[in-house]
Amino acid sequence: MAQLSLWDTAAVVREEQAAISPSDPLIPDPEPHSQSRNPTAGPGSSPEPRAIVAALAFERAFRRLGIRGPLPDFQVEYRAFAGLRAAVRLRPERAVVRVSDLLADAAPAVIEALAEILLARLFRRHASPEARELYLAWNMTPDTRRRVEEARRARGRKRLLPPQGRNFDLESIFNDLNVRFFRGQLAVTRIGWSSAPSRTLLGHHDPAHGTITISRWFDLESVPHYVVEYLVYHEMLHIQYPTERSGHRRVVHSPAFREAERKFPSYDQACKQLKKMAGLKGGR
Repeated sequence: MAQLSLWDTAAVVREEQAAISPSDPLIPDPEPHSQSRNPTAGPGSSPEPRAIVAALAFERAFRRLGIRGPLPDFQVEYRAFAGLRAAVRLRPERAVVRVSDLLADAAPAVIEALAEILLARLFRRHASPEARELYLAWNMTPDTRRRVEEARRARGRKRLLPPQGRNFDLESIFNDLNVRFFRGQLAVTRIGWSSAPSRTLLGHHDPAHGTITISRWFDLESVPHYVVEYLVYHEMLHIQYPTERSGHRRVVHSPAFREAERKFPSYDQACKQLKKMAGLKGGR
């Protein structure tokens, strides 16, 4: 999911302790649906074969990273998250791993690559480029992206306010920009204001739901019209220039994206105004 922040950082992973996800929402999603599926172990239950394979992958990754201390008892659960997500949490003598059920049928090498990435984050190590590239290669396949977006649509939900705010009509702005810059060819399911007036998370495009959300912080009489136009224009560019893969990295803002972004008539003026509003002295 593409996003725009005051620092315009690329969204690569979602982190919650050592969580990883292929898409960081600018306005966080509501708590994902997390029905447990196939836990490795529980009171009176036996580990499921795929969970056993995953636990062994985490053990190998733990040893390969050279982490000091006793080997935890890894307990893996596949859960029906609203997207591709995984997290590991340490408990006394064990580590609880929760992985999206979209990974349940992934190759063992993909699970081990994910294990290395998660444990590296948790223990402040560096995951190998090979692990990152392998996981991202699987993540970016058309089949994986299709399944992720289907899960997000089925299990997640978008919370955004109507496009007509107190001072700006986002739908009108979208339609105007669409004609002026995109030949009227871009489409969204919905565009609207965020439920909370965030000052750091300014807007995002969600390809799974086909939505654009702009922070309600900008629906003020004191905000110049060109600033809101720029925010909407930026998110519209994410429709035209989807996330790409470059080696073991996801490129959210490609060179082509940046070139198109600078064509916005009030680009420099909008950036300066955003810095002023944020009280920033550094660059975007």
